[in-house]
Amino acid sequence: MEPWNFQPARDLSLSPGDRVQSLRREVGLVGAASCLAWRWLTRIYLTAAHRLEIHGRENLPSRAPFVLVANHGSHLDALILAAAMPVRQVGRVFPIAAGDTFFTKKATSLFATAFMNALPIWRKKCGAHSLDDLRARLVGDACIYILFPEGTRTRTGEMTRFKSGLGRIVAGTSVPIVPCYLDGAWRALPPNRSMPQAGKITLRIGQPLAFESATNDREGWNAVADATENAVRELSPN
Repeated sequence: MEPWNFQPARDLSLSPGDRVQSLRREVGLVGAASCLAWRWLTRIYLTAAHRLEIHGRENLPSRAPFVLVANHGSHLDALILAAAMPVRQVGRVFPIAAGDTFFTKKATSLFATAFMNALPIWRKKCGAHSLDDLRARLVGDACIYILFPEGTRTRTGEMTRFKSGLGRIVAGTSVPIVPCYLDGAWRALPPNRSMPQAGKITLRIGQPLAFESATNDREGWNAVADATENAVRELSPN
């Protein structure tokens, strides 16, 4: 048995405000408890209001790290993907959320961190260092990311092209990408509506994709994004 190796939390030196917006933020006991409580509440809601069906759970890797990727049409999307994860993984699951949407006001920042355990990505100033930090944490801490490579919610219900940032996070690593397709979430809560309406939602989880041989450069990043986009589209019932 290997001896325990205790290390100080990497966000220990950060102020509360900086900790919320930091990619180094760690999950404490209180955070894990609040995320767990929120997970149970959202599962009850999604079952009652949207008759949520999840197909392909057997395709989820048994161990982290891995990345869940899906089409993006609704603020319900991250809730649904998180609800599909085993409860034992609650402290490892990090939705990657738009900083300019969820981390500019205290109320939404508190919700994103305390209940969703989200990490911010700033779309208008997303430098290479942010993606490299996400890559390092994914591999080093055995995390599970929830990521929407379209970059924003669709306004028409149709999928748009996946951005290459996904490739920058995983290309050349042994971290698998799990493609998923959400059907019904856009109809339940499209971007032009503030409150969801009842309606059936189905989540289809595909087989993991491996990109260990992809080059960690622009060509490799684009190849990862394109292959993942195609895998997600193949899960669509249409």
